[in-house]
Amino acid sequence: MQLKPMPKDETKHRHGRRKTHIMSQEEAKSGKESHWEELEITGTIRNLSPALWQLTHLTVLFLNDNQLTRIPPDVSRLQNLHCLDLSSNKLRSLPAELGDLIELRELMLNHNSLRVLPYELGKLFQLQLLGLNGNPLQPDIQNLYKTGPCRLLTYLLDNLAVTTPEPPEREWVHASDPERTQPMAIFSVMSYNVLCDKYATRQLYGYCPPWALNWEYRRKTIMREILYYSADIVALQEVETCEYHSLFVPEMKLNGYEGIFNPKSRAKHMGEDDKQHVDGCAIFWKVSKFTLVKEYLVEFNQVAMQNNEGSEDMLNRVMTKDNIGIAALLETNDGLYENAGFRSAGDHSKQLVLAANAHMHWDPEFSDVKLIQTVMLCHELKRICDEASQSFRPGGRTSAGPSECHKMPLVLCGDFNSLPDSGVTEFLQRGKVSSTHQDFKEIKYSKCLSAFGNGLRTNGTIQFDPKSITHPFRLNSCYNESNYHLLQYSNHTYDFKGIIDYIFYSRTQLKCLGVLGGIDRHWFKINNIVGCPHPHVPSDHIPVVTEFQLLPQGFQQTPNNHPLLSQNGNLYNNHPHPYSLFTQPSSFPPSTSSSLSSNGFQPPQQQNRFPAVGRPGSANSLNNSPINIPNGTGGSMPHMGGMGMLGGMGLNGRR
Repeated sequence: MQLKPMPKDETKHRHGRRKTHIMSQEEAKSGKESHWEELEITGTIRNLSPALWQLTHLTVLFLNDNQLTRIPPDVSRLQNLHCLDLSSNKLRSLPAELGDLIELRELMLNHNSLRVLPYELGKLFQLQLLGLNGNPLQPDIQNLYKTGPCRLLTYLLDNLAVTTPEPPEREWVHASDPERTQPMAIFSVMSYNVLCDKYATRQLYGYCPPWALNWEYRRKTIMREILYYSADIVALQEVETCEYHSLFVPEMKLNGYEGIFNPKSRAKHMGEDDKQHVDGCAIFWKVSKFTLVKEYLVEFNQVAMQNNEGSEDMLNRVMTKDNIGIAALLETNDGLYENAGFRSAGDHSKQLVLAANAHMHWDPEFSDVKLIQTVMLCHELKRICDEASQSFRPGGRTSAGPSECHKMPLVLCGDFNSLPDSGVTEFLQRGKVSSTHQDFKEIKYSKCLSAFGNGLRTNGTIQFDPKSITHPFRLNSCYNESNYHLLQYSNHTYDFKGIIDYIFYSRTQLKCLGVLGGIDRHWFKINNIVGCPHPHVPSDHIPVVTEFQLLPQGFQQTPNNHPLLSQNGNLYNNHPHPYSLFTQPSSFPPSTSSSLSSNGFQPPQQQNRFPAVGRPGSANSLNNSPINIPNGTGGSMPHMGGMGMLGGMGLNGRR
């Protein structure tokens, strides 16, 4: 969307564009209803009635050619305005609340007495036409406007003071009490799409200040977010290859993690320099809790090519997408059992856990591709489980057959780009989906689905329902129908708000003990925050976090004695239990807990579930941190104090 200045020959009057129709008496008598979304008030008006700001249905408001000297802050109530014309008045200043009219496409301020502009005008990220001609603006504003209104608005937003308070602490929601097993093994998992730098553009996130969209700022807040929750297994999506090696590996290693990573499939066909900027998926785990047995890569385009069964849609729609999934087969370590009093390997039997992470195709028009990719992922995970059951089970080789793959503890994380009512989540949670599901878009994938179905069978017999595609894993989602309203969304932008990030788990081998709630929706509302990223929220996604109990082989779970919702419908929020890993002392090594790493990150000091300090990603904690400014200069986070107008400072005077 290109922002244009108002042409000089149109700056005085634009009446030629306005069309009016006066309802005749005959039309009124016939019962014709009046529906109007545009209003024109022109004459010698000096004061406006407060009732005007109650007309919230207005999309166009012409107040030009009057004698107005001020516009009240109540103008912000007209949230549906697309066009506002205040030209040819006697305005000397503008209310900061004008910046809350984020639906504005046209703002005409020509021929007034404006010398300065509120920085809040930079929040009008959808503005296409801006008129400022005929105002005695100060030279620095005039020069910016002449080079392009888009640059002027970017500058205003880039220097807007951050007065928004930090989001309130995200609540921990108790789901169930742990089983009284021996040994007791509890661990936490995080899934987080960190928003790759190349996708964080002004075109997509024009509402975010450029300095807060810059990777040099976001990388610090993202790392603080990860270390703040200190999950035992961390699954990340949209990790840039170069950042994995230069940022994530050294920082996570310093804090007791090891990890694996693979970029999207396109990287194989790129030069060494170009592939460094390809994003992919990563999995990290605490070495005190787990040891890597084997890592796996699932390239969906390769699986599609091998199982296309002559389908042109499989080749043209699915194979052209280079999304991937990765998996880490982990073995439990002694550190996982310390909270139960087991100190040596001889006190308990080690177990395997398969941690998987995937990032599905993003486009809503390709719901069939997302569903096929999910089917292919389960197809490959079953193959991995079969291999692990026969070759890597602790104690040596076993004769366990493929029918036991559902007994492998599986944690499946990812950005599935699919809503809770999609075919993807139906397939994963229910274990099957109809081959004619609407998400397949009536595309004939029957032969391909049959091929995958044969691979997903749990034994040598045919599938029970030939009209459905099934998988053998018995999966639940940590966030489900009973608690979706607590998360509210995992992806929050101006154009889209919804849950698309999930953590699924084997319900026979793992027990979900609790989940992390979402960011309070009222924080967004009362602070007029239209989307993320934001100076306090470094990605357009928020991390989803859960806590599991790993059950011993063959253990039979008891019904939840404290379900997420009680019989009377009340929530068990912040209900602590004595075995929660989040209540244990910090597991960071003493040698690193009091020092900064080479990249300048301070590991959080965890004594309770989460640190008793400001939430992660806080811009307030980074006031003195140097960041790379888009124009190449250096500085700290803007802080305006009492300054609210542009006009009295040089172009390089960042605050």
